[in-house]
Formats: sequence, C-alpha cells, structure tokens
Amino acid sequence: MSPTPPPVDTTIDGLRARLDAERSAGRTVALVPTMGSLHEGHLALVDRAAALADVVVVSIFVNPLQFGPTEDFDRYPRDLTADLAALTGHGAAAVFAPTVAEMYPRGPIETRVSAGEVGTMLDGASRPGHFDGMLTVVAKLLLIAAPHVAVFGEKDAQQVFLVQRMVADLDVPTRIEVVPTVRAADGLALSSRNAYLSGSERAAALALPRSLEAARAAADAGDGLPAALEAALAVLDAEPQLELDYIAVVDPASFQPAEPDHVGPARALVAARVGTTRLIDTALLQLR
Repeated sequence: MSPTPPPVDTTIDGLRARLDAERSAGRTVALVPTMGSLHEGHLALVDRAAALADVVVVSIFVNPLQFGPTEDFDRYPRDLTADLAALTGHGAAAVFAPTVAEMYPRGPIETRVSAGEVGTMLDGASRPGHFDGMLTVVAKLLLIAAPHVAVFGEKDAQQVFLVQRMVADLDVPTRIEVVPTVRAADGLALSSRNAYLSGSERAAALALPRSLEAARAAADAGDGLPAALEAALAVLDAEPQLELDYIAVVDPASFQPAEPDHVGPARALVAARVGTTRLIDTALLQLR
C-alpha cells in the first residue's frame, strides 16, 4: 500500500483535540512551522522532527502579519495539495492549515510580541514589523500545539535567534531545534521564493552563497573580520543583476554587529534582490 498524505486540521480546536489525545497516550509532539510551498529544505526539517518526537505536526499558514504593504503576500505561492503530496512518506502525523480568519477571528490583532532592537536590524530594517508579526504567529502556534520541540531552518538565522530568545524570555516549555541550511546542487539555499527566479536571475543569485564562501575562506585564513567582509563584498559587487540589501557579520550570542577585532564564532548574513525576488543566506564563520 502506497503512503497516504497526512490528515489536515483547519481549526485550532481540531488540532488541540488531536494532540491532546497523542499526549494522553504518552507520545511526544514536534512542530514544524511553515508557510507552505514546501521544498527539500522544509522536508529536512520534518525528517529531523520525526527523529526527535513521536508525532510531527507541520503548520502551513501564510501569515499576513509578516508581510508589509509592498510585499508579496497575495502572490506568495500556495498549493496545499502539492504540499500534502510532498509530505507523504516523511513522517508527518498531521498538517495544521488554518485560514486567516481562524488564526485572527477578530481581524488584525492588537496584542503582538515585540522583537525589540534586533527586530529592527538587517531584515527588520528592510521589512519593518516583519519580526513582530513572525514572533506573534510563532507564539500562537506554540500555544496552540504545545509541542515538546519546534524545528526551524538555519537559513532564517535572524528569525531563529528571535524565536530562541522569545522562548527563553517567556519561559515557553518548547525546545527549539535548528537544522542546517539545505542547498541545491549549485549551492543556492533552498527557498520558496526561488521559484520566482528566471534562469539568468538564478545564476546571478549564486553570488550570495559564493560571497559567504569567500568570507569563510578569509576567516579560515586568519585574515580577520574586515577582510572577510571585503572578500564577500567583492563577490557581490561583481554581479550586475544583484541589488545588495546588506552584508553583515554579527555576534551569534547577541546578534549585534561583530567588532572588527572579534575572535571566535561569528555569523555572516547577506540579503539581496535579484529581479523582483528578495533572497537571504547565512554562514557561520570562525574568526581568529
């Protein structure tokens, strides 16, 4: 018998009832929050979740609070049938696919989680309010599902930092697991937005991972933070189709900009627009 797609809960009460029964039977729960348009990167998160807990729930919800007025909420890809097919055989016990009205029944909500100063930097500077919206929906999902563990991807490094900090600050009893970035054979980090890229735009987008490779090589050579940034910028500046948003190196412990003489782990982050598509990438450096 061929595997069947996981069942779908569209209501909060339905998902809670399902998971209450699982926990009553002594089973542990993992949550993989997504906005759908699932690719191999998402499936790596699901596979990791299945290794960590007895029951895996994948949420599929395009959260309007994360999108600014000029962003791509309406054209963000949505195909629940394709997503269910992709999840088949990957250990997901259920999919939570609520409507906007189910998640926000009283319309735009006034109570939101603040991402603080880090939420206004880097991606937060380019997308005002994005991280407040992200943390608010993640908080709601953690309260709805009450998972033992929630799994996120490393590529969204600023998001991961903020979620981990929120969980620590608010004493949320969920462990956050981070899975390394999954890349295509050409090195491009997998993203739902890659589907927007033309052939030539995809080739140009490869400057993002190559810039991070250049930064890592400089760091490994012991050349220090300024040289790592300079190496990354040289790669990015050489690609005419790429409009750079930022290239930065932060201290992973605080997500504040790393000092020029920083020694030890550091996280490089890059964001750029290729055509109409905005892409991000990240890599961990070891500066010495």
